[in-house]
Amino acid sequence: MKPPSQDEGRGPRPAVEHQEVFEFHRSRRQCCKLGMQIALLGLVTAALWAGLLTLLLLWHWDTVQNLKHLEETAARNVSQVSKALENHKGDQMAQKSQAAQMSQNMEKIQAEQKRMKAQDSELSQNLDGLLEDLSNLKSQGLNERRTALNSLERLQEEVAKLWIELRVSNAWMPRVTPGETLPTTVPTVPMLPTMAPTTASATSAMLPTTRAATAPATVPAMAPTMPPTTVPTTADPLSLSSTPGSTCNTCPERWVNFQHKCYYFGKGAKRWIQAREACSKLQGRLVSIHSQEEQDFLAKYINRQGSWIGLRDLNIEGEFVWMDQKPLNYSNWRPGEPNNGDQGEDCVMMLGFGQWNDAFCNNYLDGWVCDRLATC
Repeated sequence: MKPPSQDEGRGPRPAVEHQEVFEFHRSRRQCCKLGMQIALLGLVTAALWAGLLTLLLLWHWDTVQNLKHLEETAARNVSQVSKALENHKGDQMAQKSQAAQMSQNMEKIQAEQKRMKAQDSELSQNLDGLLEDLSNLKSQGLNERRTALNSLERLQEEVAKLWIELRVSNAWMPRVTPGETLPTTVPTVPMLPTMAPTTASATSAMLPTTRAATAPATVPAMAPTMPPTTVPTTADPLSLSSTPGSTCNTCPERWVNFQHKCYYFGKGAKRWIQAREACSKLQGRLVSIHSQEEQDFLAKYINRQGSWIGLRDLNIEGEFVWMDQKPLNYSNWRPGEPNNGDQGEDCVMMLGFGQWNDAFCNNYLDGWVCDRLATC
């Protein structure tokens, strides 16, 4: 705004001054308003910065507290880990000590096992020896029993012959001493016991007494003697025709009949001694074979894995004996047998195709054959 010049007139000057004052106040108010706005903005800005600083201080303090807590936790964890490591080391030492003790115990156990194996081997050998001795004793007992039975049969035959001769003498006697009569029937000769007698003297002592009781007081010197076959007799209690197996062919259940004998074909793994005991429990004995016909019959039913039969040389090596004590009058050995392999094959088996082979008596076979006499 230009200042008034001195040359201008002084007419409307008060109005101009009034206008200038108004403008001045107006501009001054605007400046004050602007200043107040700037001051308010500064205060707001300062407040914002103060809040931000407060938040930063709070975050910093919280962070410091968290760091302290983490440090404490880390210190506790380190302490626990250290203790755990010490415990682990102690456990490792204890485990090493236990491992050393277990190693010593294992060595003791292995030594004990070796000693027990040696004892088992010795016991097994002793047991085999005892089984063999038992087999020998049983074989001897069976032999003695069979011998006694054979003696009993011969004694029965002799008694039967004497009985027939006595009846012949009574039938052909010409006269009787006065006052003496012959009995209408001859006393029955008592049966001998099933067990073999200790001596034959008992039977022989009995016979003269029987003759004295039945023979006449006087007998002519020329009294004829007829053969026993021509004398009519009643049923003879000692007749050999009643011997089981002679003319009968009846067999128990599951036994097979052939030529007046019964055969049982057993199944189940057994040793020779066990097979013999099984036959004995069945009231029989391990089979004895005496002909090609009997061999052919057995070959039809024999177990294809092999079966025990009643032939062995347990008493004397090379001298084979049948269970029925009859001689070895027939054999069907496999070529090269018997060979007593490994010095111990003392029992005989029938192979699946029928031929014989000597084998260890302790071997297990799935088959075994028993025989017994057929009955009426």
